Amino acid sequence: IMPNSTGSATCWRPLPAETEKIMNAEKNKVVTFHYNLKNADGNPMESSREQEPMTYLHGFNAIIPGLEKAIEGHAVGDEFSVTVEPEDAYGIRNEKNIQRIPLKRLKGIGKVQVGQVLNLQTSEGQVQVTVLKVGRFNVDVDGNHPLAGQQLTFEIEIMDMRDATEEELKHGHVHGPGGHQH
Repeated sequence: IMPNSTGSATCWRPLPAETEKIMNAEKNKVVTFHYNLKNADGNPMESSREQEPMTYLHGFNAIIPGLEKAIEGHAVGDEFSVTVEPEDAYGIRNEKNIQRIPLKRLKGIGKVQVGQVLNLQTSEGQVQVTVLKVGRFNVDVDGNHPLAGQQLTFEIEIMDMRDATEEELKHGHVHGPGGHQH
């Protein structure tokens, strides 16, 4: 309150602050979110709530395609649920990805057990497989992602968002907390 030239009081109000531009998830944005993951039966499978939220560079195929599409356009504070079909998640199961490998090819790994996840070197690079059966001379492995063929439901809460740095754009991934360290 300030006196005016006539001696009476005038109430001054600050000008309304410019409305902050709301940032939406789009290519070249670093998006941080928490998630709960459920299978098609609604059973909980995984959650980020007891750990750091997930951070990724949007538009660089850093997360499954169906989830990235669902996050597109959302802003910090948005909470939503999305069901992702196998084709837009970890793919359809491919029975050709189940193979029998001689145990002698797995030297240095130690005792191999059913359910164990192994990283195998192939002509196409390193592949992660899950052990299905262990025999006397061979081991049956599944090269499908463990969630291949499954419909997945994500409950998402967007926690933070920012523009990617030039270095992140150049490297195609997030640096710092939630990302890669160089």
